[in-house]
Amino acid sequence: MRRYKYRKNYKWNTDIAYVAGLVASDGCLSNNGRHLNITSNDTEILECVIRLLKLRVKISQKKNGFGGYGNYIQFGDVALYDFLINAGITPSKSKTILKVEVPDRFYSDFLRGLFDGDGTTYGYWDRRWRSSFMYYTELTSASRNFLEWVHLTNKRLIGVKGGKIKPGIRAMKLSYAKRDSQKLFNYMYYAVDLPALNRKRVKFVNFLETDLRY
Repeated sequence: MRRYKYRKNYKWNTDIAYVAGLVASDGCLSNNGRHLNITSNDTEILECVIRLLKLRVKISQKKNGFGGYGNYIQFGDVALYDFLINAGITPSKSKTILKVEVPDRFYSDFLRGLFDGDGTTYGYWDRRWRSSFMYYTELTSASRNFLEWVHLTNKRLIGVKGGKIKPGIRAMKLSYAKRDSQKLFNYMYYAVDLPALNRKRVKFVNFLETDLRY
């Protein structure tokens, strides 16, 4: 395929690593070798990508597989497309992605993008123990190989000791319990002015504060 002459040259940094995490989770590289698509119910994420990449696109809506509508942006950028391809993010990536060649110094930003895209945290009171608050962090993917790579990288760079990959109907989940979740939070949110989905960050902070109180 003939490539267009690049108008931009991309290098790893905080913003690009975060966007790569979003594309690896909630994004898609089209088969035409040019266009990228990021879908999210949170318009805050899409507005953040537009700002970080200085895009001139509007947020649109399309039907999702659950009978509702989802928000998305689509844009053409051959340089970014090839940058992400070379990093390991493939078209139709949901089951084919293996790993992403992100430098260690920017992995925290990449992981935060993954979490904002297809991650969640949830908590509950464990009735078996008095004043025992439990919470977990999960990352979702249809590629087990990718989740295994994320798990090994988390262990190497963050020092998490647990973590388990759980099977699901459409995808698998890499799940961490409370102590490892605390390490993940401190690693992903190492500064206050980082690109991040505020809703998930605040929810995570509330769990941490509840655990400290009790």
